[in-house]
Amino acid sequence: MGKVVALAGQVGGAKLAEGLARLRGQDLTVIVNTGDDYEQLGLAFSPDLDTMLYTLSGNAGPGWEPAGESFTVFEMLKSLGGPDRPRVGDKSLAIPILRSDGLRNERSLSQITLDLCRHLGIRARVLPMSDDPVRTQVVTADGSLPFLDYFMQLGCEPPVHRFEYPGAQDARIPDAVVDALHATDLEAVVICPSNPYHSIRPILEVKGMRELLRKRGAPVIAVTPIIGSRALRGSAAKMMRELGREVSARGVAIEYFHLIDGFVIDREDESLAESIRSVGIEVATARAVMRTQSDRTELAGAVLEFADRLRAAKLRAAEEA
Repeated sequence: MGKVVALAGQVGGAKLAEGLARLRGQDLTVIVNTGDDYEQLGLAFSPDLDTMLYTLSGNAGPGWEPAGESFTVFEMLKSLGGPDRPRVGDKSLAIPILRSDGLRNERSLSQITLDLCRHLGIRARVLPMSDDPVRTQVVTADGSLPFLDYFMQLGCEPPVHRFEYPGAQDARIPDAVVDALHATDLEAVVICPSNPYHSIRPILEVKGMRELLRKRGAPVIAVTPIIGSRALRGSAAKMMRELGREVSARGVAIEYFHLIDGFVIDREDESLAESIRSVGIEVATARAVMRTQSDRTELAGAVLEFADRLRAAKLRAAEEA
């Protein structure tokens, strides 16, 4: 068994990362989207990083917050004229407070996040896609706005014209991410079932990231966030429709064309397998809905087994060439 690198964002990405962590532990590195990061009341919030930390430490609640969340501080702030959204819980303030203090003391986001992993007892390495700021902008008919405003203020209602990622071409890949992707025993790179546009694409847009992934000898495998014509969570299906994409697992696979070697679809979409293979992407079917910890581990195992098959096929092809 070798090392595994996962690209992830949102709850779905964190769920599969938890399954991978159960199978690989300290041999897993998770690169997390920070394009949705924002500042509020002088604090630095990283929603996807925090969701990943809560999930891998066993502290996740049913949504984005840690388990047993309360909102006493938020309600007091609101009564004093503070912001009424995003709604931030009491426990959810702890990590942003520590993160903000670390950043003020000129520590990198990577260093801060790895320290949090240690304190939370997380064996896997959780890293931001960059220590430099990258922000996802949603372009609508009314102009461009930060993803947080599109999500929180407008409820994802305006039709999406396109996405932009200011800062990505000037951002630097953290050394720890480069080291993880250069591991001599890298087994697989896994793109978790996350929104392709505001969770995975910001990671891929960081300067040099696509090239780094393509150069690795390990298989790159993506897992669908779409089953049938619906998203497992969130607004991915709506965005695909508005962007003129095919709303299906095949449509997601095409988003990663020229990057991935394999694509994992749900058994419900098995009829799409041949059409995905026709564009040069290998396909595996599995149960992609992760309702329990057992589901997460089972899907992670299927992904890694698929990676083993693809790696063996590459070796055979090289020997026969």
